[in-house]
Amino acid sequence: MSAVHLIRHGAVAELRLDNPDKLNALSMAMLDSLVAHCDAIERDEAIRAVVLSAAPARAFCAGADIAEWGDYTPRDFARHWVRAGHRAFDRLARLARPTVAAIHTHAFGGGLELAAACDARVLAPRATLALPESGLGIVPGWSGTQRLLRLMGEPAVKEMALFGRRIPAQRALALGFAAEIADDAGAAAFAMAEKAAGLSPRAVEIAKTMIHAAADEDRAAAIEALGSAAAGGTEDRAEGVAAFTDKRPAEFSGR
Repeated sequence: MSAVHLIRHGAVAELRLDNPDKLNALSMAMLDSLVAHCDAIERDEAIRAVVLSAAPARAFCAGADIAEWGDYTPRDFARHWVRAGHRAFDRLARLARPTVAAIHTHAFGGGLELAAACDARVLAPRATLALPESGLGIVPGWSGTQRLLRLMGEPAVKEMALFGRRIPAQRALALGFAAEIADDAGAAAFAMAEKAAGLSPRAVEIAKTMIHAAADEDRAAAIEALGSAAAGGTEDRAEGVAAFTDKRPAEFSGR
């Protein structure tokens, strides 16, 4: 049965795609599990970093499971399938913890879009990237023309989406999409995550929020999160809550 597993390795959590019989293709149940696991990670202060991995197969993730969406009407395809993918990928992208994808082999379509939702990516030398949707009569629908374009640039995304070309690991590194290439992508990704786990978690969270705001990754929410955090640490906030609880007028000090 297809699944996404949450595995804890001390301060590092692993999100592992497990659908090897279908090249780790994503099902609706897997998308829902990804959201639930991200919520659990967000609530667990002991988790400092996250690695996205996949069960051994000929692909890291071959994209969306065609058996899941092939019979959808155009309206339901857009309303349910596309939105479910965005909900899951956006949830991963906006985790407060730093995330690293370990891409041991090919990442196609939704699998590539999923990797793009992470903060960094480690590729094995034989890994390739592709957006094969046009060969199925559809288009990238889970941020391949949006978030992925910001990471790789317009020419590379056009090559994949319009011309059906694959991008090898070395070129992904040159484009800045990959942080590094390693024979053991999983071990290298865990090394990055463990390094992040040793840094100040609050500083890392704030830095990630600031970078996302600059990159227009949910800018409105990022700005409000930073502002709320600043206001939440003031004496005025404590006084406001105390006054509300005591049913008295607040006496704000401006501190």
